[in-house]
Amino acid sequence: MNYKSLFDLNNKVIVVVGGAGLIGSEIVKGLRDFGADVYIADTNEETGKKIKTKGTKFVYLDITSEGSIHKALKQICNDTKKIDVLINCAYPRTSDWGLKMEKVTFDSWKKNVNNHLGGYFLCSKVTAELMKKESRGVIINFASIYGVVAPDFDIYKGTKMTMPVAYSAIKGGIINFTKYLATYYAKYNIRANVVSPGGVFNQQSASFLKKYASKTPLKRMAKPQDIVGAVIYLCSEASSYVTGQNILVDGGWSVW
Repeated sequence: MNYKSLFDLNNKVIVVVGGAGLIGSEIVKGLRDFGADVYIADTNEETGKKIKTKGTKFVYLDITSEGSIHKALKQICNDTKKIDVLINCAYPRTSDWGLKMEKVTFDSWKKNVNNHLGGYFLCSKVTAELMKKESRGVIINFASIYGVVAPDFDIYKGTKMTMPVAYSAIKGGIINFTKYLATYYAKYNIRANVVSPGGVFNQQSASFLKKYASKTPLKRMAKPQDIVGAVIYLCSEASSYVTGQNILVDGGWSVW
């Protein structure tokens, strides 16, 4: 057995929904380093085209729009005749995102749950049905530590930040939805797993960073690059017997 070859992604067509985002853009770079043909599926065409390199293509995909999802995935299949891996890491949210729970309207709740969790559902459903024709495929959905453990609101004191109530519901839903996918599509050799990052550094305030680090065994927030290795593993044949799992990449946050 050549174990190094298990991580080879040459000739694999991988769609990264949200591939122009903070984490998604690093995932695209990592996948290209391992030889994959990558589609950056995003609404941000300007950023998507900036991170394009040899072996990547940009396709417009808005996960809040059923028509956009069908159109983009059909376009990719017309180009490549297959999708080997789907990665859902888009992060849609409404303009009032970030309010404290008592100020969140029911309409805002419904829109955010439907746009985010609903978008992951539809991207996964459409792609899984395409993968069935090849009797193989991988789906990777992005959740969060806050889909597993409760938020620690102490770290937000003294800042304008909070953890939106819909976020925990969405991310917890994504984890169990992915387990459903894993069992439902197993007979077609389609694997489905979750990556749940801890907090990722994105120019947060010094006070927040200090509090976050104090509650994390590795004493820092994640960098986007820290998330890529888990994704490459789940995309590759090295994880061929792994499905329905949630890999936490959180610096140890969730062990306490």
